[in-house]
Amino acid sequence: MLGTLTQVAIGGALGAMARFGTQTLSFRLFGPGFPVGTMVVNGLGSFLIGLLAALLIDREIARFSPGIIVGFLGAYTTFSTYALDALRLWERGEVALAASYVLGTVLLSISACVIGMALGRSLFS
Repeated sequence: MLGTLTQVAIGGALGAMARFGTQTLSFRLFGPGFPVGTMVVNGLGSFLIGLLAALLIDREIARFSPGIIVGFLGAYTTFSTYALDALRLWERGEVALAASYVLGTVLLSISACVIGMALGRSLFS
């Protein structure tokens, strides 16, 4: 159990740093008007979780799942930030932008997960 918790802790720290880096870079590239960083993080995280699930879970190499999937990707993806970003857009009166952000992020994340899983299964089968 301690080994699993250590995996999750290390993965979580690395995922949080990766999230911060991705969001900082997106902010510098695209500015503060639209939460591109959160959307990118959620889309990329969904792709990676699909890809890694195909590698780790489907091939029954689940011993690495806690550190990578729960730790790293759990800290990297940002659903709570996504909710706050959507709320902030809504509160600023940018209802259409908030709706497009909510729908776009959900569609991007699910699509990325499907693509990641399909790619992972084709690469690792």
